[in-house]
Amino acid sequence: MSTTQNREQSSYDANAVIRRSNFEFCGFSLKIARMMDSKMGVSSYIWDAGIALCRYFEKEDISFTGKKVIELGSGTGTVGILATLLGGNVTLTDQPNILKQIDNNVSINIPFACRHRLKVCALTWGQDQANFPTDYDFILGSDIVYSSVCYPALIETLRHLANQRTNIYLSSEFRTGNGSLPFHEVLLPEYFNCQAVDRLEDKSITVFKLTKIDTNNIKVRRALLCFALSILVLFCDLNHNKSYAAFLQQSFR
Repeated sequence: MSTTQNREQSSYDANAVIRRSNFEFCGFSLKIARMMDSKMGVSSYIWDAGIALCRYFEKEDISFTGKKVIELGSGTGTVGILATLLGGNVTLTDQPNILKQIDNNVSINIPFACRHRLKVCALTWGQDQANFPTDYDFILGSDIVYSSVCYPALIETLRHLANQRTNIYLSSEFRTGNGSLPFHEVLLPEYFNCQAVDRLEDKSITVFKLTKIDTNNIKVRRALLCFALSILVLFCDLNHNKSYAAFLQQSFR
């Protein structure tokens, strides 16, 4: 049995089904293992939006050297691991039951000499964010905008973690029926300056760069967005999309 297989055996249950994938980003070879288990849910997959964010870092030659980074919804840990290899001091976060998968991929991909720059922590949006600092240089997230139930907690978490100097990169795949488009076009702009910096048109994936709005400007921005919201609600009503209309109205109460 190889050293990598030994590490995986010690990290996972003996009966776990493990899928392995290899990637090349920014000159680094990543070996990512996924625990295929119903308890892992969506975290058992390597989503295209995560690959797109890694490719964006590669294309833009982004360095995280000396920077304080936190990744939300790390899943397999692919994005956060790459950020560590690119020099960052990185905190990878997810639900408690996902951390074993992240730890395993960290042990496979991060050299011992770099481990002091990385930690893995549980973070439940809307509940635990106050346990984390507010001085991050970067916040990363890939395909974490997929359920409208989580959107208020996600925004609350982003608002706590970010300051005016924080750069936030969100890579999102737009899907019908989950409110991901109004989340980016209506909800996020209430608190963040949002810019689309990369697109994969064939996969409906967009990479966004966000910065936090000065609190003095939020009231003015909110008034403008409420007007835009009323137009969107009217459009949804006219197109008989009552669920979107209800979601948008609830979001601004």
